[in-house]
Amino acid sequence: MILDAHVHLWEKQSGQVNGKPVLSIGNGKSNFGGEVRQMMPPYMTDGKNTAERLLANMDYAGVSGAVITQEQIDGNQDEYLLSCKRAFPRRFKICSLYEENKPFRTAGFDGIKLCAARFSSKDMTLHEPVFRQAAKEGKFISVDLMDGDRQTASLQEMITQFPDLRIAIGHFGMVTRPGWTEQIKLARYPNVFIESGGITWLFHREFYPYPSAVRAIREAAELCGMEKLMWGSDYPRTMVEITYKMSFDFLLKTTELSEKEKQEFLFENARAFYRFDAVQPCAPIGHMLD
Repeated sequence: MILDAHVHLWEKQSGQVNGKPVLSIGNGKSNFGGEVRQMMPPYMTDGKNTAERLLANMDYAGVSGAVITQEQIDGNQDEYLLSCKRAFPRRFKICSLYEENKPFRTAGFDGIKLCAARFSSKDMTLHEPVFRQAAKEGKFISVDLMDGDRQTASLQEMITQFPDLRIAIGHFGMVTRPGWTEQIKLARYPNVFIESGGITWLFHREFYPYPSAVRAIREAAELCGMEKLMWGSDYPRTMVEITYKMSFDFLLKTTELSEKEKQEFLFENARAFYRFDAVQPCAPIGHMLD
């Protein structure tokens, strides 16, 4: 069984980057702050990145459940994600979006997403109320940090202040950037895990089967233990060059990880951290190349 710890969904993209709008313009492309970017696979012609399309990919690839995170460049998707959770409660865990100087929501959500690298106030202790509320309600925090160690010290303060609060650090600590291991080391705390959403983006110039990404996973495991690491796809952005199945298939085929380590990374760690209690195996689906 496989669980995906980092996925995005939206019915309508309406976000911002550096104060400029991010809007779908069709065929998987977006106006990204004045630049045209391929933000989704080109077959998403209507600009809708829906739960049904994700589930079709998950069912085919054999992924039982997914954590729907958020990003400011997509716009706040709280209402759409609540509808997705109502429709597919066993398949999804969902995050509300924390935005600076705005009220944030917890009711109906499993966790809260902090796009910390995009905050104007980079010091994580200045955002203490969201950590406090998440800890009080038993939610998890999903956080994407700036490159390297620029926010690790202030996040460490929140980790120690709320030792029972589950915190998942995304993008595998921005693994291709200098100082990435400082983010990984935070997973030495019992309540902190690392998820690999975007790792195929960060190693995209190397491309499949991403041998450097596998080596980075091994290095991270030596720093904090394989039991603290979780797989994530960063769907749909990473799907502009690879298929959904390719985003984890390179891990199934590598000889650098044991079968036990693969099972931990792809399923067991995420099942425990995100509390996927009712998830079920996917039935295998044959295809025309079999």
